[in-house]
Amino acid sequence: MPVSEGSPLRDVKNSRPALKPLNDFTGSLSQKVYLSLKQAIMTLTFRPGELMQKSEICKELGVSRSPVTEAMARLASEGLADIVPQAGSYVTRFSMAEIREGAFLREALELAAVELVAARITEEQLVLLRRNLRIQEALMQDGDTAGFYQMDAEMHELILSFTGYRRLAALAETSWIHVNRARHLNLPLPGRKKATLAEHKAIVSALEAHDPEAARQATQRHLGQLIRLLEPLVAERPELFSNK
Repeated sequence: MPVSEGSPLRDVKNSRPALKPLNDFTGSLSQKVYLSLKQAIMTLTFRPGELMQKSEICKELGVSRSPVTEAMARLASEGLADIVPQAGSYVTRFSMAEIREGAFLREALELAAVELVAARITEEQLVLLRRNLRIQEALMQDGDTAGFYQMDAEMHELILSFTGYRRLAALAETSWIHVNRARHLNLPLPGRKKATLAEHKAIVSALEAHDPEAARQATQRHLGQLIRLLEPLVAERPELFSNK
């Protein structure tokens, strides 16, 4: 399954989108630099295996080398960057082993969450999910992959939040960091946004019916697509993946 023309990984030189400006973030200077670089890595603005040129980043963000160095060290601690002495800092390539582990954790958390939520979801919570689906549909029709991805993530976050467990979202974000980055490879594939929306509608329909087993099955089918769609890309785009 080839990477589509709309993919952020199309092979066009000198076409990297700009980093998000620091004013879009809050916190200390190093925190803002870290968030800007992390956003670029997670959305594949910086591609797996790509050298992150400190001098270019400093110039683009208007900062000195110190906050960039701090940010890269933090990204390395999260497994998003590889710092090679005397060579530079590179975006970590995808590891199918790490993605499979993250997908396993994600499935365990989400299946438990959606079963719990199905039994007690309120009409107010369903209104939020229906609204989210309508926005997803509009973004799909507009061809807005980035916006669709954001609303996709928000829908999953809403379901987790409906459990009432406050630490669940933070745990999920930490566990799924490599999964969430990999999902940016899938959504641009032809027909994937339409299929994703149908899978989301099935989950919400099961929640509307207060049917925990149907909600679990719909969620499991949806989450299972990630690995199925990624596996062909390992052979087609080997430069994006490590052997680990």
